[in-house]
Amino acid sequence: MASRHLSRSVAMQSLYEWDFRGKNTAELSEIVERNVKEFASGLEDTGFIHQLVEGAVKHLPELDKIIEKAAPQWPLDQIAIVDRNVLRLGLFELLFGNREEVPPKVAINEAIELAKSFGGDSSGKFVNGVLGTIYREIGEPGKDDAPPVREKKEQEEEQ
Repeated sequence: MASRHLSRSVAMQSLYEWDFRGKNTAELSEIVERNVKEFASGLEDTGFIHQLVEGAVKHLPELDKIIEKAAPQWPLDQIAIVDRNVLRLGLFELLFGNREEVPPKVAINEAIELAKSFGGDSSGKFVNGVLGTIYREIGEPGKDDAPPVREKKEQEEEQ
């Protein structure tokens, strides 16, 4: 498993436990360290895990408000804990992450994979729908950053 994917998995599991236990911020560091030891003991650099968890918690009210707006038919407390925390992580990366390191579509795809791995049967689709809606509403950042795809005919002419 790639180290960033593993880091996201540990971050999600830590946020899940923190949320499940009542969001006691004093316990957060202990939860993360325990999960790093249990699930990612071979990971040399755990900075990305801490960046994700601390960032998601720091921006929690803002992230939750955006999730509620993007999924109005699902009150936040009715969203499964796994899905809720996958959305928080994905949204944190989408809005506050370094887009050069993690392009928006990668952040969304990683969140979908976490939802499929840890959530229920429809979690991947739900996370995809919510994050896709948010991505389109914020103007699809990074969409035009890729070099334009030239027509196949132009490429053949150059050869």
